[in-house]
Amino acid sequence: MRAVVQRVRSAWVRVDGREVAAIGMGLLALVGFGQRDGPAELDWMAARLARLRVFEDETGRMARDLGAVGGALLVVPQFTLYGAMQKGFRPDFTAALDKATARLRFQEFLERVAAQGVPWAAGEFGAEMEVGLVNWGPVTIWLEREGEDADAH
Repeated sequence: MRAVVQRVRSAWVRVDGREVAAIGMGLLALVGFGQRDGPAELDWMAARLARLRVFEDETGRMARDLGAVGGALLVVPQFTLYGAMQKGFRPDFTAALDKATARLRFQEFLERVAAQGVPWAAGEFGAEMEVGLVNWGPVTIWLEREGEDADAH
């Protein structure tokens, strides 16, 4: 599972001109699912996002998480995170999870996010979305956890 996470002052998602999700201060997480991702990866990523300490404390050190600052999490599905560019100029998405299974994984992931106890919102799986944000910092983090059988392939 992969995520690109940005610390934001605000972020929103629109589909067909209507706002479907929005947060104030917090984290925007673009998430993608690989073929070997299972429950362990979903659990790991949900906990990591909720506890990611990228908000500054009174000394200016990144030591606070969403709960400590009263922030929220906006989760946006993005299969293109699995686009490989080793050859040519067109991304190869063979490592991405198929659409039907990825839709299920996204719903399972949102359940795990909800269990973390932080406010959250989500984009729409499979929709063409407009994603807007006010990046704060900028702070951008790449998170990745390979499926448990990664060494078998």
